[in-house]
Amino acid sequence: MTPPDFDRRELLVGGAAAAAALSLAPDLALAAEQPLTRIAFGSCAKQDKEQPIWNQVNAWKPELFIFLGDNIYADTEDMAVMRAKYDQFAAKPGFQQLRRQSKVVAIWDDHDYGKNDAGREYPKKQESKDIFLDFWGEPADSPRRKRPGNHMSYVFGPKGKRVQVILPDNRWWRSGLMGNTEIPKDHGPYLTNTDPNAVMLGREQWQWLAEQLRIPAEIRIFASSTQVLADAPGWETWALFQAEQQRLFDLIDFTGTTGLFCISGDTHYAELSKREDNVPYPMWDLTSSGLTETWAYVAPNKYRLGEGHAVQNFGRIEIDWNGSDPRIQLGVAGVDGKELITQTLHLSELRPKRS
Repeated sequence: MTPPDFDRRELLVGGAAAAAALSLAPDLALAAEQPLTRIAFGSCAKQDKEQPIWNQVNAWKPELFIFLGDNIYADTEDMAVMRAKYDQFAAKPGFQQLRRQSKVVAIWDDHDYGKNDAGREYPKKQESKDIFLDFWGEPADSPRRKRPGNHMSYVFGPKGKRVQVILPDNRWWRSGLMGNTEIPKDHGPYLTNTDPNAVMLGREQWQWLAEQLRIPAEIRIFASSTQVLADAPGWETWALFQAEQQRLFDLIDFTGTTGLFCISGDTHYAELSKREDNVPYPMWDLTSSGLTETWAYVAPNKYRLGEGHAVQNFGRIEIDWNGSDPRIQLGVAGVDGKELITQTLHLSELRPKRS
């Protein structure tokens, strides 16, 4: 599946020698005797709105909550304004309860990065990153503070029941978007960038990701701020950068990564996508958005299973480790607790079929 002009050595950066030298250490190992069984996630929470969704989230009692970006709507180059908006979010009672009862990890998207749909051109990204990491309680000695970008990975649980959470940074290095001057109905404002040199993650982050995918784990959650699989025309997704999207699938293939599925946010509606073409095994992407924000309609997506849901919602992942083939239940629930999406996977499905 690798494009003809792709440098396999760069794709598989590091190799066996580098892997040994690095000891394939995750950014942060949080091993515990008790494996993760209940993971919630969400995105798109405006700090100046009421946030009743936390009633349902906290009642579900997740062991881990993953914030997928647009965790506040800052949209500013004034860092005092950004801090004030984080303060508004911090004051929400439901959010406070979540942080008391659940482990929380986070990545940003455009609005908490600092500007709508922004990439590498945003001039205050380092200042924004510092505020982000301070707000989320990132330790002073975290590797996240010592390198460019905001990407991070974690491993939870004991050997045999490990869950790796990978948080890519889709903003720091990303090339600019290509505007569409003639926007058809139901299409967004951007054109697909077919330039093979257009960047989503950047060289340094690709190297990091290749290392992370070699770390031992039974289940891997690729937690992307923007949708990984959806082909929603003209809206921000990985599909706008086709070479980079295919590079991700190829990297999963060539590193022999198994047990991986995706979660994503950003859209202001929830949906489940499944892709089986040009991927090493069936790829899944469960999108949950938003915690407060909703969109007027659900964009086209040929990989969508079932319907999209433009209501306030949060994502849920339940893992049943019993038996020889662990069961993964993917779901989305609304602000009223109603199940909007549900899909059962088994770990054996998240690996290439034997010929």
